Amino acid sequence: MAVTSYLSVISKAAFLFVFVSVLYTVFKPIAGAWYNMLFLLSVLTMFIGNLFAIRQNNLKRFLAFSSMTQMGFILVGISGSSQMGSASVIYFLLIYIFSNLAAFGVISVVSAVTGKENMEDYKGFYKTNPFLTWVLTISLFSLAGIPPTAGFFGKFFLLMAGASRGNYELIVIAAVNMVVALYYYLRVIKAIFMESNEHPIEKLKISPLPGLAMLLCVAGIIITGFIGWIYDYIFSLSTRF
Repeated sequence: MAVTSYLSVISKAAFLFVFVSVLYTVFKPIAGAWYNMLFLLSVLTMFIGNLFAIRQNNLKRFLAFSSMTQMGFILVGISGSSQMGSASVIYFLLIYIFSNLAAFGVISVVSAVTGKENMEDYKGFYKTNPFLTWVLTISLFSLAGIPPTAGFFGKFFLLMAGASRGNYELIVIAAVNMVVALYYYLRVIKAIFMESNEHPIEKLKISPLPGLAMLLCVAGIIITGFIGWIYDYIFSLSTRF
């Protein structure tokens, strides 16, 4: 589970961090050319990610395709070509790490113990596993960008960075895709709290270390959103364009 979590989250964050640094420095002279490429990639990534995520019943594949959509939102922030763009991307990546690790952690634990990964399997999950239920719910709220979780502020700063270029068509497209993403994240949450006529997933015994890791991720989701100086500090260290 640890290796899969690393590959699904940390490696993407590391790549994007390097990508933004190189793009804003080495390729600064040809910013006009790569802006058009980012515009197209962002739109395609958001639409394709949403199209496949909304059709998924398997939660691991669901998170994979929803992560594709999240990358599209990140490209909106990168397209801002500014210090705010750099800061918003790094800030969002921090939130994304907390949120995706928490969600993937719960799904991986359930899959490892019970072998269940489909959305229908989680009906009535809140009755037997309240701790895991709230970890998964808060992380999905953050990925969907629902306030007051940090995900809301992360997506807000990404949109503001993209709007700094004055290309409001891209912002409208991103906003529409956020609404679509909100729908399928809420589908999962609805399944978790839905009454089930069958036997729900049994109560799972979580070992201390995974439980502590999930708590830290939830704390990161909440604290990162409420403590404003975190974004200000990242902004002060970010690459100037």
